Amino acid sequence: MARTKGKEIKVTLVGSPFGRLPNHRDCVRGLGLRRLHHTVSVQDTPQVRGLIEKVSYLLRVEEN
Repeated sequence: MARTKGKEIKVTLVGSPFGRLPNHRDCVRGLGLRRLHHTVSVQDTPQVRGLIEKVSYLLRVEEN
């Protein structure tokens, strides 16, 4: 079964996760973000939306 490419979201880390709650730091890592101003494209799924919502104060989100 081939995976179809769905809608993607560009997520950029603009706030430091240093000193934040451990589960918020884990959400940032779960999105694949490693350092400030690092941008990744992630699939638009309910799970990813939940991670983004939890740490939205640290992110800039662009929908394609």
